[in-house]
Amino acid sequence: MSEMWMPPSSVQQWQISDFIVVYIMWAVMMAAMMLPSVIPMIKALSKTCYQRYGTDMPYTALFSLAYLLVWFVFSIVLTVLQWQLHGLHWLSSMMENSNVLFASALFIIAGVYQFTALKNACLQHCRSPFSFLLNYWRNGKLGAFSMGIIHGNTCLGCCWAQMMIMFAVGVMNISAMIIITLFILLEKGLPDKRNLLTKSIGVLLCLWGFGLLVSQIS
Repeated sequence: MSEMWMPPSSVQQWQISDFIVVYIMWAVMMAAMMLPSVIPMIKALSKTCYQRYGTDMPYTALFSLAYLLVWFVFSIVLTVLQWQLHGLHWLSSMMENSNVLFASALFIIAGVYQFTALKNACLQHCRSPFSFLLNYWRNGKLGAFSMGIIHGNTCLGCCWAQMMIMFAVGVMNISAMIIITLFILLEKGLPDKRNLLTKSIGVLLCLWGFGLLVSQIS
């Protein structure tokens, strides 16, 4: 995509088509990175729906749609941010970071967020699908959609800072996408020592950010 589309040189020159291209890119990335981590939740919902309704359709489909909708809305924020970053020339024409201080700040923010109470609270919901259903169950099709929105917002609260790292490593960096996706899966899926993993990731991100900062100063 970076070879087919080049960002305009100023924010005033962006056309609707430019925003559409960038938005589609982010929306696809968010779906690809987050859907694997929500599979246990969808399976838990499917099992519960079979017990209550005798079928899991269309409830799981509505839940999944609502979950993705949250990330699609977040993709609008990312699109606007990328527009501004190109205007500041903090992203190159190849959508790679060209401001080391900005990249360092993103890593440090993402690392520090790993230690916050909000991160921990959101992560606990994501780790316990049946507990989530027990506390937030809503009946019917509208209820399934509502639960998808709630769970999507919870995952957003858990992972938004990790997604921002893409601006530091390159928006189209496939290797970074895979690594971040694996981090998210491990955070939510490992049965033991999960808090240790979360904090370890936070330390790693902070060290990476400070390393970039030191290299820039020196």
